[in-house]
Amino acid sequence: MEKYKMHILICGGTGCRASASELIQTNLENALKAKGLDDEVQVVTTGCFGFCEKGPIVKILPDNTFYIEVKPEDADEIIEEHIVKGRQVMRLLYKDPDKKEIVSDAKNMGFYKKQIRIALRNCGFINPENIDEYIARDGYGALGKCFEMTPQAVIDVIKESGLRGRGGGGFPTGLKWEFAAKNDADQKYVVCNADEGDPGAFMDRSILEGDPHSVLEAMAICGYTMGADIGVIYIRAEYPLAIERLKIAIAQARDYGLLGKDILGSGFNFDVEMRYGAGAFVCGEETALIHSMEGLRGEPTVKPPFPAESGYNGKPTNVNNVETFANVPVIINKGASFFNAIGTDKSKGTKVFALAGKINNVGLIEVPMGTTLREVIYEIGGGIKDGKKFKAVQTGGPSGGCLTEKHLDTPIDFDNLIAVGSMMGSGGMIVMDEDDCMVSMAKFYLEFTVEESCGKCTPCRVGNKRLHELLDKITEGKGTMEDIDLLRNLSAVIKDTSLCGLGQTSPNPVLSTIDNFYDEYISHVKDHKCVAGQCKALMQYVVDPELCVGCTLCARNCPVDCIAGERKEAHIIDVEKCIKCGACMDKCKFNAISIQ
Repeated sequence: MEKYKMHILICGGTGCRASASELIQTNLENALKAKGLDDEVQVVTTGCFGFCEKGPIVKILPDNTFYIEVKPEDADEIIEEHIVKGRQVMRLLYKDPDKKEIVSDAKNMGFYKKQIRIALRNCGFINPENIDEYIARDGYGALGKCFEMTPQAVIDVIKESGLRGRGGGGFPTGLKWEFAAKNDADQKYVVCNADEGDPGAFMDRSILEGDPHSVLEAMAICGYTMGADIGVIYIRAEYPLAIERLKIAIAQARDYGLLGKDILGSGFNFDVEMRYGAGAFVCGEETALIHSMEGLRGEPTVKPPFPAESGYNGKPTNVNNVETFANVPVIINKGASFFNAIGTDKSKGTKVFALAGKINNVGLIEVPMGTTLREVIYEIGGGIKDGKKFKAVQTGGPSGGCLTEKHLDTPIDFDNLIAVGSMMGSGGMIVMDEDDCMVSMAKFYLEFTVEESCGKCTPCRVGNKRLHELLDKITEGKGTMEDIDLLRNLSAVIKDTSLCGLGQTSPNPVLSTIDNFYDEYISHVKDHKCVAGQCKALMQYVVDPELCVGCTLCARNCPVDCIAGERKEAHIIDVEKCIKCGACMDKCKFNAISIQ
């Protein structure tokens, strides 16, 4: 029988921990103890709730009250008002920005309404450091069910489900498992790619922090289907909380006989170990990842042979990312038909996205394949911050493309995003507004890929460097029309001749911004003007003589003394001496200084 009458769930993901969620938990526990209620009400640390914009989040069960932006000093009031007196703390409840109504239950919030949580099913519901809570939500039941099936029958279920790799490639998961199963060897390996390297991406990290056992169970299932008894999780060392919770989960699974020898009396042996990565983006590519695991340079190799034939230590190896594995137990427990009933014809199930940028509701979301960009940005994401105008959305991280308003009704799936010049990638989604310069945005992503290139092949090592130089030249106001043509031609060559996915997709931000924002490139080249006012070399601070009252505040705060003018007379900025620091515009109280 359940000991506790109520539960207080508090987000223990990295984002909320950075906002003092651990102290909130301590204060809640102390307040309960002071009231003599610690035997009746349990405080539980969970994984990410997803609504990161409103964190730290505290949720009360069984009434499902959802408190946002909680601070450590709110703990006493929550216990006194809600737990003792049964009254909600109104000031901590979510207020719908459109309807101006208080919403206390998450299921009625626009952020959650269109989400279906499969990979994230346990995040925000269970204590990730307690295996019993995972088991209580059907945990390891899928593994036990698999032992009653043949390995090929399990593979067939995964194939029938239509699950495709969520790491970016979108290769059919069941087919990948089958290839590894058909290659005979004295040793095989299951590898989990937890090397999440896209800027702004935090999908895999959140799953590992909030539900590590789902990945361990899925790896064991994969090992059973292909005849592997060793699993390896390759995780970047920059994820300390995920590593800590994985270590706890692995130890618990071993103690319960769910990892190790003769699992559940089946005769099947499987154990999991970890390898740490140093944060190299290229190690997200499976052959580069495998080389890094072997202690070699993280460089990709030409395929074939594929890892399913010759991978880690030269043995058959299956590599899937965290999110892919997280879907597997649900597919086994609920059946292939449950999963393939969700999504589109060629992209089944759901997809987790890290929604970030100039968006009101930054967070971790999981939506059915086929959900449109408009639904994600305006209904789940709550629209653009500060009432600004939407300009673009970058999907797929540095490998993806920038899509515009005309693409907002595009259903999100593997094929549709490629068709409009972007890609799914691992699930990063960065929203931009009218203040963003798309030429600078392309340069930012090229700077990242140049830095992260392993340097093995010339098209990527040299070609991307030249692309970056051309973009830098254009943002400096020194570009020509020939440079834009060269950007296009060089991008095509890099895409066609690079060795791995990093190089093959690196020109996507360049090509998509040229296609969709050609007028901005023209403005930079012909007019020597950045319409967004972001390219420093093309910015010019000017004083409007109609608005300037000659208060001298701007001149007194200019670090290079480039502003001249008598008191009570309009001032003038010497554009040759101006370093464009913006101090004058920040200090002006009369809005007399602008950027042209």
